[in-house]
This record gives sequence, C-alpha cells and structure tokens, in this order.
Amino acid sequence: MERLAETAFAGLPLEFRQLCRGIVIRVTDFPDDDVLEAMNCESPFDLLGLFQGVGLAQASATPVTGTFPNMIWLYRRPILDYWAEHEEALGDLVTHVLVHEIGHHFGLSDEDMEAIEAAAG
Repeated sequence: MERLAETAFAGLPLEFRQLCRGIVIRVTDFPDDDVLEAMNCESPFDLLGLFQGVGLAQASATPVTGTFPNMIWLYRRPILDYWAEHEEALGDLVTHVLVHEIGHHFGLSDEDMEAIEAAAG
C-alpha cells in the first residue's frame, strides 16, 4: 500500500506536488478510536483516508513551532475492503483517496479533485 501511495503521489502534476511539500503520508490498518469518534463513524471500515493538519487557507504566513506536520492517513483495511467490493483498480482507488485528502489540505472542491486525479499519470 505504501508503494501504491508513493506511485500515486509521484503521478500527480508537478505543480500540485510542489504545493504539498511537508505533507507526510502514512498508511495504517485502521483509524484510531479517537478519529472514529470525531468523524462519527459507525465502523472502522467507514473511513478510507483522512487529512489532519492546518490547511493552506488557514496557515499563517509565519511558520509556527511545536506543531505536527500536515498528514494524510490512508487506511489499508477499509481501502482493501472497498476495493474487493468494486471493480476499480487498487492503484486507482489509492490515487483517488490520496487526491481527495490532499484536496482537503487545499480546500478544493470535488470537481477540482476529479480534474487533478484525471491528470495523474
């Protein structure tokens, strides 16, 4: 899953990747209980990915010390469960989730995210 995420990120347009500097991408089996509760999930399979951090629109012009980096979480088991029930290629699904979560970092609309995903190699 980590390699799929790396490949997905590398396939995004250069301008997009440059704006993502400093974002850490992590893969874990499931979201933790605090995330599930905060997102009002009924099951750990309800969430495929998550952006945690301060979006570009909310970031200050001066770097703030003592904060965690912006992070994208990809949840392996929910992604695999979704993939098993649909006809989408696993790499395409990982790209979709990654772009969607990065989109939250940028404050992009769903249409913007779809255009970036379509441009991904």
